[in-house]
Amino acid sequence: MVNTRLSVAIHILSLIASNPREQVSSEMIAGSINTNPVVIRRMISLLKKADILTSRPGVAGASLKRDPADISLLDIYRAVQQQEELFAIHEKPNLNCPVGKQIQTTLDQTFLSVQQAMEHELASKSLKDVLTHLF
Repeated sequence: MVNTRLSVAIHILSLIASNPREQVSSEMIAGSINTNPVVIRRMISLLKKADILTSRPGVAGASLKRDPADISLLDIYRAVQQQEELFAIHEKPNLNCPVGKQIQTTLDQTFLSVQQAMEHELASKSLKDVLTHLF
């Protein structure tokens, strides 16, 4: 299901990208997002695992591993979203009902095409595109 992870991750990366010469701490990022620094550190960990961010032990902050133009919003989405479907379908419809019998198959096809369209759109946008609109 859709949550705020993607927007928070983009916010984190935008702050880091817009301050390349200084180490942006999780506390500073948390202040900008208005959340707890622990949430930020978890997100940064996911972004590091996805090879989007890098950091050094004992040094506060993180930096981008790639140019913002080379980081698609789909890369970010895949880094922070659990690998689940965008839309969930309710379980156990009444199979004796003509709609209940077909609703899951029908919605599976529709929801898959919607998710693919969303992923295609995210792939066509980069972190640089976001930064361009911010500044």
